[in-house]
Amino acid sequence: MAKAKPALPDEGEKQKIVAACDAFVRDVFKPRFLPEIRPSEWNYVIDIRGAWAGGRYRFMQRYRVGSGENAGEEFDAPFARLVRTGHDRFDIDWMRHTGQWWPVYESLSLEQALHIIETDGVLHPHG
Repeated sequence: MAKAKPALPDEGEKQKIVAACDAFVRDVFKPRFLPEIRPSEWNYVIDIRGAWAGGRYRFMQRYRVGSGENAGEEFDAPFARLVRTGHDRFDIDWMRHTGQWWPVYESLSLEQALHIIETDGVLHPHG
């Protein structure tokens, strides 16, 4: 698959996309994959969130460092993203362990894309 160049929506469509994705994180990802925060001596997940940037919506886990000289510091680790390729058209990319985005689905509606992200375990937050 060729990498899709993101298509920028108008402000109204962008707000609808962000609202749908934020609701998905709140209603699907957080209850299923982060019902509680479990501090540990290692890096541990404290939040699941999303962010819009340049025609893409990234799904991320927020980690906190549990011990050592960096204890308390936090960082984001993206795991999936939607790439807007046209009006109500999205590709889905997965974040590989190499730190590179890998395209896995093409040309889906927002509803279809969110359903796939919900059901395809490769696109879920890491445990």
